[in-house]
Amino acid sequence: MYTPAEEVGLMGMRLATRVQHALDRVPPGEMVELMRAIRREATARHLAYQRDGVTETIRLLPCPLTLRPDQLGYTHYISEVVLNCIKRLPDLYFEVPRVREILQVTPVEEEWLRECWTPAHREANPVFGRLDAVVDYTTAMWKDSIKFMEPNLSGIGGLHIGPTSMGVLADLVVPALLAQDPSIRLQLTEDIRELLLQDLLEHLEAIGRPHGQIVLVDPKYATDGPDEPEAVAAYYRERHGLSVLHADVSELRLRGDEVLYGDTRVDLAYRDASVLDLMELADEGVDVAPMRALLRQNRVVSSITAELDQKSCFEVFTDPELAERFLTVEERQVMRRHVLWTRIVSDRRTASPAGERIDLLKYARNERESLVLKPNRSYGGEGVVLGPTATQSEWDAAIERGLADEERWVVQQVAPIPVKWFHLLDESDRARVEPFYIVMGFAPSRYGVALVARASQLPVVNVAQQGGTCAVMVSAKALHGAHGEAPST
Repeated sequence: MYTPAEEVGLMGMRLATRVQHALDRVPPGEMVELMRAIRREATARHLAYQRDGVTETIRLLPCPLTLRPDQLGYTHYISEVVLNCIKRLPDLYFEVPRVREILQVTPVEEEWLRECWTPAHREANPVFGRLDAVVDYTTAMWKDSIKFMEPNLSGIGGLHIGPTSMGVLADLVVPALLAQDPSIRLQLTEDIRELLLQDLLEHLEAIGRPHGQIVLVDPKYATDGPDEPEAVAAYYRERHGLSVLHADVSELRLRGDEVLYGDTRVDLAYRDASVLDLMELADEGVDVAPMRALLRQNRVVSSITAELDQKSCFEVFTDPELAERFLTVEERQVMRRHVLWTRIVSDRRTASPAGERIDLLKYARNERESLVLKPNRSYGGEGVVLGPTATQSEWDAAIERGLADEERWVVQQVAPIPVKWFHLLDESDRARVEPFYIVMGFAPSRYGVALVARASQLPVVNVAQQGGTCAVMVSAKALHGAHGEAPST
């Protein structure tokens, strides 16, 4: 006998199998043309990544990932729990020495934190983030498969890539699926741009600036990374008639208590840069006082809370003593089930994943095959060492690097990464099928959760590491959105 949750997972598996079988039945010639069309549309809709100043089209894989509405609802619930705990970290940082030890920041970051974390922020703390996780919605144990790996709390990737990928597949792949299996019913999941916009508009209300000017403050002249902010601003203008602007930090200026972009007052900023990024710009001669003023006045999403964007925040949530003191019973249950055990690499005793007292370094060396090592504050998959794929000597050397690095590293439980087979075109434009690792990003708000999926043939999954993107769709009674438009919520 299966539990209700296990039944949901098995129904999710049947849905995914039907979708895959329908795509597999597309005749070979039509499949090649379909994938060429996906590539053309990905280029036309600016699914772009800049690498050393060269714009590349991000690979968009053709088979949509699927889940059921009840699975989506549970994902929303646990993502909101984790994000709401993260929002409380500034208070814990200032009040609890042990938390301060875990979430170490530089003196300049602490200075900004103390200045920009105010009672007003505590009342209205805008954080829009992406929580990276693994999950397999096609197994009876799908709930237990959801494991959060790390938070990303500002300037998150996927704002344009995620919903645009869904739109391309809705327009091109879904009709091909229906031609093979007319009973398939899919609809788009939440559009991350819409969730972000709702948070921005609500925060404008909270700070007494309704209908104020929103500015996406994101580098305009970067030569590396996803090229998204201009496309997001254009989407808001075209879809909602909102004058959302895109500015570089260097283009802002301070006049009294107000920040201006050109002659336009900035009422609320969505930011990419961290405080350390801003300090690097300041060293180059950029005036960062406007961003500091906006952060202090609680006119930035994400707030100064995002300066505690570290993988080690999951140590706060998975340390039994800290969790018992500062989390509710419900929050502790979510953390135990879904947040990977994480510890700053250092010579000390701590609690193991099973709750036993251990010597951390001895445990890390002996349990290589169940662990992963990561720089605490880097992103893009940089420096990650997977225990199961490393030799013991490579692993021991990585531990020593982590101990010596002033930036600090974490050791974390390794989570099984789901693998899915996708059609792709080779260099000769011939179709073949190959396996890809899949990692999800969950972006929760009170109104829903957006899912951004990435794929790679390497176990460290990231678009920055030459990965690609997928689209996630949810089963429905009827297909919504004739042109890739998300259903109303």
